[in-house]
Amino acid sequence: MQILQTNRALLNRLLPGVKPEDLTVRQGQFHQVVIGSDRVVCLPRTEAAAARLPHRAAVLGLLAGFDLGFRTPQPLLEGSAQGTDELPFLVLSRVPGAPLETDALEDPQVAEAAAAQYVTLLTELARVGAEEEVRAAVPAPQDRWRRFAADVRAELFGLMSDGGRQRAERELAALDDLPHITDAVVHGDLGAENVLWECDDGLPELSGVIDWDEVTIGDPAEDLAAVGASYGTRFLNRVLTLGGWADSTTATRIAVIRATFALQQALSAHRDGDEEQLADGLTGYR
Repeated sequence: MQILQTNRALLNRLLPGVKPEDLTVRQGQFHQVVIGSDRVVCLPRTEAAAARLPHRAAVLGLLAGFDLGFRTPQPLLEGSAQGTDELPFLVLSRVPGAPLETDALEDPQVAEAAAAQYVTLLTELARVGAEEEVRAAVPAPQDRWRRFAADVRAELFGLMSDGGRQRAERELAALDDLPHITDAVVHGDLGAENVLWECDDGLPELSGVIDWDEVTIGDPAEDLAAVGASYGTRFLNRVLTLGGWADSTTATRIAVIRATFALQQALSAHRDGDEEQLADGLTGYR
């Protein structure tokens, strides 16, 4: 865990009294995350990610003011040590819980309980998405998918093989038929690793949602696509049925958006100068 050595002085200040062996380090697309017992330190992996820290802190502070029925990380401290080798940082409260393992959903009772709570989560995000202060603080990009397609063609096509460009073109062309929907807060990366659970009498209880780096105002189908990517079609269909969203239009939007996940990762990584994440995102296009 080289990050603990490289940033020892900073981490000792932000996590006083915590021994290195008691820390957990995780690497996300935008940050390296050092997890202590009650707080988390986010260290940006790129200059672009560092520049986004103030906005991230502001949005998290705003979300923390709403009763969502689940926890979100609360910003505790933000800053950078100018004139030193220390990175900019953001300290957040730690949300308790752990991701729900896919195998757990083989139990019908567990799957039903988890699906019902995903419906509640998404319903709450839709409710908060109607709040004026949230809509003023969280971006609602116009022509998002059209601009995304144009940017992929301009910035990533030169990095792909001929076959990769053909595949990407098919996926991007499907975006043309997506309606412009700005109904809800969209987490933007609602995969299993970012939804945390605790156990109550053998059943999962939603504890909180972390990693709000890509939050927007947009189409809930994007978050539903992430649920399906993490837990499979069967569980996604259970969520759709319980939520009253089991219609062909929603299913089509989910499928089209899900097909672009790798390109979304690659485009963000390319702009941030993150070669590792870029290579991973373009794996199927080279």
